[in-house]
Amino acid sequence: MDFTTIEDKWKKRWDESAIFEPEPDARKKFYITVAYPYPSGGMHVGHVRTYTVPDIMARFKRMQGYNVLFPIAWHVTGTPIIGAVNRLKNREKKQIDVLTRVFGVPESDFKKMEKPMDFARYFIDNYYIRGMKDLGYSIDWRRQFTTNDLHYNKYIEWQHGIFYSGGLEKKGLHPVKWCLIDKNPVTTHDILEGESAEIQEFILLKFRYGNDYLVAATLRPETIYGQTNMWIRPDVDYVRIQISNETWIVSRECAIKLEHQKGKVKIIGKVKGSTLVGKFCKAPGIEKDIIILPSEFVDPDMGSGIVTSVPSDAPYDYIALRDLQKDPKIAEKYGLDYEAIKAITPIPIIATKEYGDMAGPKACLKMGITSQKDTAKLEQATKAVYKAGFHTGKMTKNCGDWAGMPVERAKEMIRKSLKLKGKADSMFEFSEHVVCRCGGKVVVANTKSWFIDYTNKDWNEKTKRCLKKMKIIPKYQRRDYEHTIDWLREWPCVRNFGLGTHLPQDPKFMIEPLSDSTIYMAFYLIAHKIRNYRPEQLTKEYFDYRLTGKGTAQAVEKKTGIPAVDVDDMKDSVWYWYPMDWRTSANDLIQNHLTFMIFHHTAVFPEELWPKGIAVWGMGLLEGGKMSSSKGNVVLIGDAITKYGADTTRFFLMSSVEPWQDFDWRGEEVEKYKSRLSWFYNKVLNLAKKSKPAKQTSLIDRWLVSESNKIIRDTTKALESFQTRKATLECFFRMSDVIRWYERRAPAINKEVVDTVIRDWVKLMSPFTPFISEELWEQLGMNPDSISFASLAEWPKHNNSFIDEKLSNMEGMVKNTVDDISTVVRLVKKKPKKINVYVAAEWKRAVYDSILKDIDFSQPNQVIQQLMKNPAIRKRGNDAVKFAQNIMKRAGQLNEVLSEDEEFLALKSAEKFFIDVFKCKVEVIRETRSKSERAKRATPGKPGIEVLI
Repeated sequence: MDFTTIEDKWKKRWDESAIFEPEPDARKKFYITVAYPYPSGGMHVGHVRTYTVPDIMARFKRMQGYNVLFPIAWHVTGTPIIGAVNRLKNREKKQIDVLTRVFGVPESDFKKMEKPMDFARYFIDNYYIRGMKDLGYSIDWRRQFTTNDLHYNKYIEWQHGIFYSGGLEKKGLHPVKWCLIDKNPVTTHDILEGESAEIQEFILLKFRYGNDYLVAATLRPETIYGQTNMWIRPDVDYVRIQISNETWIVSRECAIKLEHQKGKVKIIGKVKGSTLVGKFCKAPGIEKDIIILPSEFVDPDMGSGIVTSVPSDAPYDYIALRDLQKDPKIAEKYGLDYEAIKAITPIPIIATKEYGDMAGPKACLKMGITSQKDTAKLEQATKAVYKAGFHTGKMTKNCGDWAGMPVERAKEMIRKSLKLKGKADSMFEFSEHVVCRCGGKVVVANTKSWFIDYTNKDWNEKTKRCLKKMKIIPKYQRRDYEHTIDWLREWPCVRNFGLGTHLPQDPKFMIEPLSDSTIYMAFYLIAHKIRNYRPEQLTKEYFDYRLTGKGTAQAVEKKTGIPAVDVDDMKDSVWYWYPMDWRTSANDLIQNHLTFMIFHHTAVFPEELWPKGIAVWGMGLLEGGKMSSSKGNVVLIGDAITKYGADTTRFFLMSSVEPWQDFDWRGEEVEKYKSRLSWFYNKVLNLAKKSKPAKQTSLIDRWLVSESNKIIRDTTKALESFQTRKATLECFFRMSDVIRWYERRAPAINKEVVDTVIRDWVKLMSPFTPFISEELWEQLGMNPDSISFASLAEWPKHNNSFIDEKLSNMEGMVKNTVDDISTVVRLVKKKPKKINVYVAAEWKRAVYDSILKDIDFSQPNQVIQQLMKNPAIRKRGNDAVKFAQNIMKRAGQLNEVLSEDEEFLALKSAEKFFIDVFKCKVEVIRETRSKSERAKRATPGKPGIEVLI
């Protein structure tokens, strides 16, 4: 089928009719938003699931009769786009490769992209808007904006003015993520690598080395009593630095970090790592001389680039020491005493439940770690050892005054003691390497800056109150929001330059990307109307009245010159659409953007306008690997649509997993979905063509109606909970099976029944496959209410009176009987002349039902006694006893069964079907009407089968 022609046709029709451009009216509203994209590159399938789920919901609720608003905008705040432009202008090889090879940008377009907003608009217009329209998103395009627009800047100034005047935005010294190239604070949106890196406080242990200190960084000061040696990278050039009145030896990378955290740091010399190997230094805390040894695992860009060794409690240290002790050539290379190295043994300092007092060696043995190159396993073992020690560990007798103390308590006390005695200092470091989108290295810096104070007690409590009332999908992630609210502290909210909005109380700063993207959902509601006015007309009084109800329209008109009638109209629009029903986004934004959104709404808006729900989605993989634009591991949305079609792309992403689970885009699987949708399209047309009026409704017709009503019920229920996979399993896969069985079973396609079913089927599929559904709606003339679009058709409602579980059981009996007959025919290996199907007698059902419902299986003899109290069963004597004993053998597998009459009716009405399938005479007979041994074998739900050849 021609997906492209159908898609082009309906995109044009939707645009011309403006059916997705709602305004307030008398209907109940439904307002859903999604995190707006950052257009620093092309839109790929990793983005598509994020934006398709809310479109599915918007289409679903629109068909349910809601007035639905689904808008989009573009986030350009910060420096990533500026960095990308600079790399483009410098014709940086990697940037050119990403633009041309990954995103398919022709070099002839480069000149059009050499200004930041031109760069952003290039990807907005040519990739995102085109891609979203090609995917059929029911977006109100009138409301789009960028976060660099002057009107939007006024809105954000108003928001941060509220924070500042309310004491929620302050200035002070604080550790921030700092780009060494931009010389600017950065946040998650600005980061290319290390987005999830945490800022950790390292303790800097000072080891006396002549007149200098060798400085080793550690997260575990409580392990000092297990120090056996020092690790150094022999191939690294370390530096001597003057810091306060001391001279330290650290890596050059560490010196740069210390300068950003502690002020002036002067480099006064270099020290080759190899010259330190074999020397001794005095270890703080234990005041013992320990030897300096070479190791590969030491990273000069982590901590100080020097590591103190505690092999009893650190897997890296244990393996490095073991490698050294097993290789005399290394000792010979550096002139070390090999026997002395072999004599080094781990010192037990922490006892845990899981590892005893030798966690390092035992963890390595348990995980099969054999070399320093097993970095993944070593990282895993390190985390496990640290966790066990912190939560269950106790200090051993080797730990001096701290012996017997829980590690959790000793850790902090030892840290304080070392710092108080001048034997340690501290620095901030990331949990992993961090790189800015501009390509610059990111370090932790202490700087004077503006911060949003999330520790404010009243604000914290309001935010928790809002969260408590909200719906959260998936439900289990509610605790992640609660945890984030509890640990959020001061958040640096500004940068020195970039795109976006200047901080109103200190305009030399720019508001950073995460702090200007938390209440923009309310800006959509007037974005298309305020363009008629100058940005300077959008004053505090205007926003106060429009969004919080403070003041009067007349006072706003007097202050701004905006007519009171327009002010009221915009206010009415906000108070109609707000509160937002659902905010949707990716689950990695819970710890910042999404929790910020709740905080900021409670600070700015009255309680009746606080958000009502958040739903988050998992991440995407490509053929089992991580999607990455920088590495070229993406499929652009234009390529996906060209190859598979928009409906296929949407349907695969909605069907493969539930939205909050990670999906894996696999080309072979997507191709199968394309075939399935072609089958769906042709099947609906063929059913409509084949159907004919019927004089009466048959059992199979009634079964089809019953099953389709169950599918409508279950699809609707799934979508109300954002369960798109479950919904598609119902409305496509289960419905497909039902239709196939009906076609196979029905002697004729009943037009009245089938027309209703396929009309409902097209409606159910419309949110997932809008293009195909529109085409079918038109071709079949499915507009009984003069509705020209499937997108606006009324969502099907199930009718409980049409749902008949007895019919389902009866048809299930027919299916099972066909399978059982097929099995017997295959065994006899000859074409049958006749097949008899025997329906079990009613007395057997009395035995069956009694065993199923009333009998205590732990007393088998009593079972028989109880059964024999029934005259109808007692009358059967030994036959009843034997039957009961056979039934009890599979008591755990018993299910409700039809009565004899119901089972007979189901199978008798299928006789013609059986004859068509097996090409011979088939007769359904009650057991009581036959003397055949096969008849006696019939049981409730399992007819006896006799094949005559």
